Amino acid sequence: MSVSELIYDWNTVSPELQKPDRHIGFDDETLRDGLQSPSVCEPPVEKKIELLHLMNDLGLDTADIGLPGAGGTHAAGVEMMAREIADKKMKIRPNCAARTHRNDIIPIAEISQRAGIAIEACTFIGSSPIRFYAEEWTLEKLLKLTEEAVTLAVSEGLPVMFVTEDTTRADPETIRALYTTAIRCGARAVCVCDTVGHATPDGAREVVKFVRGIIDEQGENIRLDWHGHQDRGLGVINSIAAIQGGADQVHGSALGMGERVGNTPMDQLLVNLKLLGWIDNELTKLREYCDKAAEACRWNVPLNYPVFGKDAFRTATGVHAAAVIKSYRKGDTELADLIYSGVPAGQFGLKQVIEIGPMSGKSNVIFWLENRGVEASEERVNRIYERAKRATAVLSEKELLALV
Repeated sequence: MSVSELIYDWNTVSPELQKPDRHIGFDDETLRDGLQSPSVCEPPVEKKIELLHLMNDLGLDTADIGLPGAGGTHAAGVEMMAREIADKKMKIRPNCAARTHRNDIIPIAEISQRAGIAIEACTFIGSSPIRFYAEEWTLEKLLKLTEEAVTLAVSEGLPVMFVTEDTTRADPETIRALYTTAIRCGARAVCVCDTVGHATPDGAREVVKFVRGIIDEQGENIRLDWHGHQDRGLGVINSIAAIQGGADQVHGSALGMGERVGNTPMDQLLVNLKLLGWIDNELTKLREYCDKAAEACRWNVPLNYPVFGKDAFRTATGVHAAAVIKSYRKGDTELADLIYSGVPAGQFGLKQVIEIGPMSGKSNVIFWLENRGVEASEERVNRIYERAKRATAVLSEKELLALV
């Protein structure tokens, strides 16, 4: 009997959770939005290029490689990354953030021409009443900026993604006016942003449906993106809801790095969509991608971070470990992966880890010893087991070897 026959999957009962009938794209924001976190360090461009290659290997569609309008070494780094993508004939496509201003758009066009590769200009502008009030904006002013910026970018030969900040708190009339203007001026992608992590899944789904309706009214072939944040811890589920609402591409950053509590974690998003069967990307390098991003940005991954945290597949609890061990004894790694885990570790290049601590049983000790080629004699097992029961935490490798 296959393991799939041993699990009744309620996740697939609802027709809303069936596989979309279109390609779902991914835009990686690690090298731009991710670096806005006040707790990360700016990686050298060589490390950014390493990350770009891993994004490419994971089958990600686009990557934000920066805001060249910032000038100086930042603009030089953007050009180096664009050249790397062009020279190595990578499949991933570059894009760059830009305010709706000439000074941000022209540098993208110049780098695109020198590197010999198309770079999508992601022109962004605010859209919510709270921003209008604080900034003393008028809709007329923003429509004028939108028209001028998109028209300029298109005239420079750049593909344009028009981005409205804080879309999930904007009123329908403003959203319609901004997107309609951008599409009529030549934007071929639009992006709905949950800039402050305000949305719930229902809200994400509804606003994306609304924008999809605007696109359909224009009768144009326009890509619809969703850009989420983690302020309420809903980044991944909101992205799934946005896809249900009609989003073609979703954004994220490695390990959820980004401003405040961060962006949607790209790694968790990929894992969930893979397990839903919505994508078929090869994800065995996902651990390497997370490790490389953490190292490059000097980012600490929480111990209990899903899938790629240290504790994701560790257990020292006797009952849990016994079930995993029995599965291994059957010679069934897939069964061991799923008996006490909702994520199959092997699918992402990882494995179950059995530890020994105060909540462990003797089976933990026997398994630990046998895995290291050490005889599991009764005396040795009892010595380790009794020491573990007196401990206040999981015993370290050093402590256990001393007991051996």
